[in-house]
Amino acid sequence: MADRDKLVGKTIMEMVRGFQPACVLIAGADLDVFTILHDKPMTAARLAGRIRGDARAATVLLDALTALGMLTKGPGRRPVYRVPPAVAEVLTEKGEQCMLGMVRHLGNCLRHWGQLGGVVLSGRPAVRRPSVRGSAGDLESFIRAMHEVSEPMAAPLIGSLGPLKFTRLLDVGGASGTWTIPFLKLEPRARATIFDLPAVIPMARRTMKKAGFAGRVEFVAGSYNTDAMPKGHDLAWVSAIVHQNSRAQNRAMFARVYAALTPGGRILIRDIVVDRTRTRPVGGALFAVNMLVATQGGATFTFDELREDLAAAGFVNVKFLRRGEMMDSVVCASRPAR
Repeated sequence: MADRDKLVGKTIMEMVRGFQPACVLIAGADLDVFTILHDKPMTAARLAGRIRGDARAATVLLDALTALGMLTKGPGRRPVYRVPPAVAEVLTEKGEQCMLGMVRHLGNCLRHWGQLGGVVLSGRPAVRRPSVRGSAGDLESFIRAMHEVSEPMAAPLIGSLGPLKFTRLLDVGGASGTWTIPFLKLEPRARATIFDLPAVIPMARRTMKKAGFAGRVEFVAGSYNTDAMPKGHDLAWVSAIVHQNSRAQNRAMFARVYAALTPGGRILIRDIVVDRTRTRPVGGALFAVNMLVATQGGATFTFDELREDLAAAGFVNVKFLRRGEMMDSVVCASRPAR
């Protein structure tokens, strides 16, 4: 076998085995191993008691995490496991750069991706199987993940869009309000409405209260795919939503946003936008797989498709405000002034 062929084979095997460390790390996050051990280093047997698990299985998991550099293991017959400071910053509840929500959410994604072959044959999304945290815990992980990944980029991204004069913002599917905060900081006299599912609204209330913006925000429960949105807004923010829908669903949602805007109001769409080949950016092509296994009709879309669907809802002046490689492209359109 030629050296080049060996290199390709090695690369392929590395890609295929990539699930192994991911599964080990996700299990540790789902079981909150890192927070527990950071609060009090302990043996595998004692940890098993804390999580109501099996001692042998806990030992195997902790040893694997140690091999990956996520833990350290003490000497002796009953070694104590500890969390290195750098890992604690990211994988414990009180870590300054906590990403537990995203790690757990990616674990939920992994369960979907493992069914990809069957999805391709059936055309139906993967069967949903909750993690050890349960369905409610998985929803919380998703909302936390969106906050964790969005918070560092929100203010810089919004600042890169140029002047955004508005008096009332509609944050469609606003989740915990991560994006509402920098918008309100941008326009100190503006108010906002967070529109999301009933189970999510309490999370948004907590975030706005903590940020000191509760008095400037109205919270409205509803589904952007089935319910009318509150009217009277001059700017709508549709962030990381269109990829979850089919084009028909997006057209219907855009029509609801259109009705919620005042004449001359604008819609801003943040999402992944792929080129006409649907192979670039690479992250966009892979994210389309994520939507294939997780949704009935979701996908990543081209700019032309978004323009057509916005126009079908009545929007005009559709254009790119920002071109990014991942979930950081922004497309803008306007409701006619008359």
